[in-house]
Amino acid sequence: MRLTNLLRTTASAAVVGACAFGFAGAAAAQTPQQESPTTIDDIIVTAQKREQNLQDVPIVVTTLSQETLQDAGVRDIKDLQILTPGMTVTSTSSEASTTARIRGVGTVGDNPGLESSVGIVIDGVYRSRNSVGFGDLGELQRIEVLKGPQGTLFGKNTSAGVINIITEAPSFTPGYNAELTFGNYGQMGVSGSVTGPLTDQLAFRLYAGRRVRDGFYSVDTGDGPRAETTDNNSDYGTVRGQLLWLPNDNTSVRVIADYSRRDEFCCTGVQIRTGPTYPFIDALSVGTGQQPPAPGFGALPFSRRAFANRSTAQEIEDRGISVEANIDLPSLGGATLTSVTSARKWDTSNGQDADFTGADIAYRVEDGQFGASVENLTQEFRLAGSNDSFDWLVGFFATKEDIERGDTFYLGADYTPLLSFLLTASFNAANPAIPVSPGIIGCFTRPGQTAAFLGACLGTGGTQPAASPAAATGPVFTVGQTFNDDYTQESTSFAFFTNNTWHVTDALDLTLGLRYTMDDKSLEGLQTNTNNSGATCNAALANAAAVAGVFGANAPNILGRFCLPWTNPAFNNRAISEEVDDGELSGTVKAAYRLNPSVLAYVSYARGYKSFGYNLDRVQNGITPVASLFFPSETVDSYEAGVKMTLLDRTLLLNATYYDQTFTDFQLNTFLGTSFVVETIPELTSRGVDADMVWFTPVEGLSFQGGVTYTDAKYGEFTAAELFNPGNFPQLSLLPGARASFAPEWSATASVNFDRSLGNNLRAGFSLAAKYMGEYNTGSDLLPFKMQDAFTTVNGRISIGTEDERWTAEFWVQNLTDEEYTQVAYNGFLQGDAFPNRTTAQPNGTFYNPATDTQTYDAFLGAPRTYGATLRVRY
Repeated sequence: MRLTNLLRTTASAAVVGACAFGFAGAAAAQTPQQESPTTIDDIIVTAQKREQNLQDVPIVVTTLSQETLQDAGVRDIKDLQILTPGMTVTSTSSEASTTARIRGVGTVGDNPGLESSVGIVIDGVYRSRNSVGFGDLGELQRIEVLKGPQGTLFGKNTSAGVINIITEAPSFTPGYNAELTFGNYGQMGVSGSVTGPLTDQLAFRLYAGRRVRDGFYSVDTGDGPRAETTDNNSDYGTVRGQLLWLPNDNTSVRVIADYSRRDEFCCTGVQIRTGPTYPFIDALSVGTGQQPPAPGFGALPFSRRAFANRSTAQEIEDRGISVEANIDLPSLGGATLTSVTSARKWDTSNGQDADFTGADIAYRVEDGQFGASVENLTQEFRLAGSNDSFDWLVGFFATKEDIERGDTFYLGADYTPLLSFLLTASFNAANPAIPVSPGIIGCFTRPGQTAAFLGACLGTGGTQPAASPAAATGPVFTVGQTFNDDYTQESTSFAFFTNNTWHVTDALDLTLGLRYTMDDKSLEGLQTNTNNSGATCNAALANAAAVAGVFGANAPNILGRFCLPWTNPAFNNRAISEEVDDGELSGTVKAAYRLNPSVLAYVSYARGYKSFGYNLDRVQNGITPVASLFFPSETVDSYEAGVKMTLLDRTLLLNATYYDQTFTDFQLNTFLGTSFVVETIPELTSRGVDADMVWFTPVEGLSFQGGVTYTDAKYGEFTAAELFNPGNFPQLSLLPGARASFAPEWSATASVNFDRSLGNNLRAGFSLAAKYMGEYNTGSDLLPFKMQDAFTTVNGRISIGTEDERWTAEFWVQNLTDEEYTQVAYNGFLQGDAFPNRTTAQPNGTFYNPATDTQTYDAFLGAPRTYGATLRVRY
């Protein structure tokens, strides 16, 4: 029975290739003797943890075969976007900080305390962080993108959807393949695999790959000491070994062990708008230090020239082992018991130029002190069965996760003069008698300072001789490391779940799924200042009366500049200890009615759950550290109504679904110019339509595939009092009632695929895949300079090879039109302010005034056009 199922699964993989991409995919997945399927009926998915025809599943699913992914140039989850409407994937300051979004919903993950809204599952194993999918995924059987809450079967942190990745299993038929790739930007890749039987009951598969590429950015290193003049390169390798054991007709056991490593430089950003602080950066750095501003401080022309004087080295390791056992139980009416056990560890260590300029302002060193590790143990049991009237499934899931995060921060020699420039520029705007100067920090920190001498010191720009009572002789900021923090988060989670479908009639199915999840998370941390870095803040606070005597009610804001999180003595030796436990019931109800053999209509309700957590970072209100780093759970209620049609003699698939999702306590992670904060937005709604099609044309070898998503994703109206931290409202005041970030109103995909025999044992084909994205904002605070205009990306591939695929040569191009677009835009570190007035709202109720926006904006860019050739051999 197990061997029969294995062979059936192999055939399913082949027909998925044909239906999702066309006959070229089928040829790759099948043996040469197999006849290519020509109807929709053979598209098989496992979205409900059992094999079903796609058109029988009342869920929005995009299923993509190995050939589909290969021909569209997909090697990691970010590449997957071109085949999936309504989905975006971005990375920020490192490939360890990645986010997948579906229907405009996702959570930026700059530290591992935040879990994702889109779950990633690889071979049945839940991965708690999106970044695990940014390496070489190896040999894929298919990827299924499930849209909408999937918590009943896939667990917590799937409130927006699931990316379900199924890799190629070992085969009892011996096989070998190898691949060699060359491309522009110095791209080189080599990979290979071997599979076959070890005994009559035991088969293996071994895959290994290595890929390198030069960086997409040129880097002006400014003050140094950075040596690298390019950035955002690739250098990663993967090894993956598998065993498949069939001890008897009723049992199969699959063991997978994998290891991957990245050793790269990533990621610098580029200026997209340089603000009025440019003269200060220019004065402090070798060269201009950043892109010179456009006239009127407008948007800058697109450029891949970055500025960074410090290294962006990163190392990422991911490794693990999983064991999946499936046991048929004839005594229970043919039910199947499934056990999935896994142990994984993921580590990252990063360097960072925190200010993204050539000036030596702030940075982090890639020495192991800035990074994180995540260790997971998971165990899942499922018992599933079916009869003529009922499909049933019950299960249990448990996980133990340990997170360790280290955070450290360094100030460069230009930090003190930059802060002095910023302060005196604001003073000069109000009182031109105070010159703009790099030397006034000591005016505020001189012991025993008085209002009179502070005013005199500022009036001369801090240039008085040391013997003068108006001299700037107080301490300045420490050059070097300012803090070294450690966090340890331990969590355990248990869940019981069931998913059952009652075939009421031949046409009507009713499904009920329930899941109860129990979470316990504890946090232990120690925040430590180093090198007496809080001395400058303490000295300024000691002179608070003198500062108030000169600046009056504005004194707290000025003193706050001396006590930012990395120089605030209130964090020194601060111990953190928190623990929270909670339970949540989630589930789904579906009704599906087959109007006729070609049309299925369905309605559904689902409730999803994204776990609470802790923001593993320094966060303060004013100059006081926040009492708790906790943020509450996120939930979603989702309603869908859809139709699935199989037409034209079952060669045309047309599916459409209306969805209405309401997220409560949406977890928004945003960078406010000095630190990341996590805020819970009371409500986010996402409504729209998903549609997709596949058509096998009457022309042999020609097929089309496409999809479109309309999304109206908006934040609800809210006030400061409704936020977890009301003090964050001014910088989030553009959100109430506005379209969410990364939520284009329209997105669409389309592909055409053609493959045909040329005779003489040769085949040739081509493919084009394109994706359109409407305009959307790439910043979580929705500032106007972070808007990305609508754009379209196109990938293409031409192939020629033998009929039996002994060899295939491909010539490919990604981003054919060299589309220029932004992944994520963000506020430059200590380079202006988009919200200089946080006490008086504008007439429209926000705190944003374009006329007073002095912020410099940086961005992480999308990939440029790449092209090359790939040679594959297979035996």
